[in-house]
Amino acid sequence: MPLPARLHPTHATRTSPSRTSPSRTSPTRTSPTRRLLAGLLLACLPLTACSLVGTSSDDPSSDTSSGPRPTTVKLVTHESFALPDELIAAFESRTGMMLDVQAAADAGTLTNKLVLTQGSPAGDVAFGVDNTFASRALDAGVFAPFKADLPDGVAQFALPSTDGGTDNRLVPIDNGNVCVNIDTGWFASRGIPEPATFDDLVKKPYKNLTVIPGAATSSPGMAFLLATIAKYGEDGWPDYWRKLMDNGVKLTSGWSDAYFVDFTQGGGTGKRPIVLSYDSSPAFTVPKGGDASTTAALLDTCFQQVEYAGVLAGAANPEGAEEFIDFMLSEEVQAALPDSMYVFPVRSGVPLPSDWAKYAVQPTAPATIDPQTIAENRDAWLREWTDITTR
Repeated sequence: MPLPARLHPTHATRTSPSRTSPSRTSPTRTSPTRRLLAGLLLACLPLTACSLVGTSSDDPSSDTSSGPRPTTVKLVTHESFALPDELIAAFESRTGMMLDVQAAADAGTLTNKLVLTQGSPAGDVAFGVDNTFASRALDAGVFAPFKADLPDGVAQFALPSTDGGTDNRLVPIDNGNVCVNIDTGWFASRGIPEPATFDDLVKKPYKNLTVIPGAATSSPGMAFLLATIAKYGEDGWPDYWRKLMDNGVKLTSGWSDAYFVDFTQGGGTGKRPIVLSYDSSPAFTVPKGGDASTTAALLDTCFQQVEYAGVLAGAANPEGAEEFIDFMLSEEVQAALPDSMYVFPVRSGVPLPSDWAKYAVQPTAPATIDPQTIAENRDAWLREWTDITTR
């Protein structure tokens, strides 16, 4: 199977406000390859495929009974949003509304756009804000409350509220882990032991072998920075990054450049066998007819990412926004996420593609940082990270 643009998706071009475009950015989360994959998935779906699983909001602004039902629901998302045409058609047939997709470059750009248009949003519903940016959007009042009836398994990914409960403004849709990936054949052919941990990346045998998208311009890059903060603590992570820079790590603006340009298994002429990618990436590097992946994710280097959807405060069609979120939680959409957006479903009991079940191994204990802690420290962390990496 050819490599997808984001390899997933969270996920390839997620760029931050300043973070890449996947991810998801790497500048191309929605390449032609990815669109092709999305179009191949489901040949036919009954209209019942998109039956609703949620309840309407208590917000009075969601009452559209006084006027004609809107004919369009506007989705504001990142460039990595991709679902099979048949699923979109099923949603439109079931609801009687057309889905108008407005894509920003990446998760960071999306969040910036939502904050800047708060109160006068460009759409009705947003999808793609992740746990590294969620608190920023919530603090800015971007999203309206939505009492969703969450399917089994979804609640474990929900954001906490300030009162100790669950925040009801953002609904979990998918999850994945940003992890260091390696070209296993490169190391085997040279007799060099494969790296396995963060500590290995700063050792002499791996000098000039690693490429990572930057934290200031890429969602995966930001996730990697957060993973090192979780690993080494508030006092230890700067020293780790100094060692990483001294060991010749290369920083790129986004995931796509790191993976497809510099990584030895990216399909081009890359020279670096260590790259930051996703836990699902090895499922897409199995040669046609082969029974083993040519890459591996280092599961001790992972940071968990969750993507959310929410009704935009001030939306012209909040009812349609709620129906879209219900649609994203339906069994059919959740089952389509791995092959179309290269992320894991949040709904329990959804079968994974056979390659995923075998090769897309998730870490048992990925690094995490409380979203509010991220919000309180993001700017300071990025300033210090920028100082270290630009000396």
